[in-house]
Amino acid sequence: MKALILAAGYGTRLYPLTQTVAKPLLPLGGRPMLDYLLDRIGEVDEIDTVHVVANHKFAGSFREWARTHARVVVYDDGTTSDDDRLGAIGDIQFVVEHAGLEHDDLLVIAGDNLFDYSLADYVRWWRGKGEASAVVLYDVGSLELAARYAIVELDEDERLLSFVEKPARPQTTLAATAAYIYHQVHVPLVRRYLDEGGVPDQPGRLVEWLLPRAPVYGYTVTGDWRDIGDAGQLLEADNRLREGAGLPVRDSYSLD
Repeated sequence: MKALILAAGYGTRLYPLTQTVAKPLLPLGGRPMLDYLLDRIGEVDEIDTVHVVANHKFAGSFREWARTHARVVVYDDGTTSDDDRLGAIGDIQFVVEHAGLEHDDLLVIAGDNLFDYSLADYVRWWRGKGEASAVVLYDVGSLELAARYAIVELDEDERLLSFVEKPARPQTTLAATAAYIYHQVHVPLVRRYLDEGGVPDQPGRLVEWLLPRAPVYGYTVTGDWRDIGDAGQLLEADNRLREGAGLPVRDSYSLD
């Protein structure tokens, strides 16, 4: 199994911070955000390489960060702005092609996700589902909140029945998070999705497209999960991790 971290976005909602620092490299609790994700990936013994896809603007910064992380390989997708980005699904295919991952099981995680569940447990659970792919789910607790996320319905065996991006009338409160496992027989379907004109951005669109073509299961987690999308979420996550590290909390976020 290989791991792929999606880190090629431009984090425009966090400008001006992310005009000079890539969002996944922003410090939280005194460490780059990606360090916490690597900690979780490190729990999965069968993962021998972590592929990180970055844009051209920040590829050098990611390579500098990776010098202290032995199993990490950084890929530059060649884009320089939000206008010419490949999109999350385009970046998955970019790394699949350049790293030769067409025949590997693939764990794909967005670089701005913070969570405390065990990836080792997730992979172990997925292994019991046979020839299938999977997505991590989180119960957001209210239908009002659910309207802001991609929402899924499951059958009694945890197989996805539906996947709807930001539904006007959510049927459940189970939100899909950006943590996927693609079975090796499904990885070549990424190319097919794009060739058929699928939107290259928003990784959940690939899951939605995959549903009628292959089994996809949902792994429901509890605990803390955060998608760092705006300044308020960034400050909240930073202060939570600062408290855990014995550092004083702050009223506003700073790179220092």
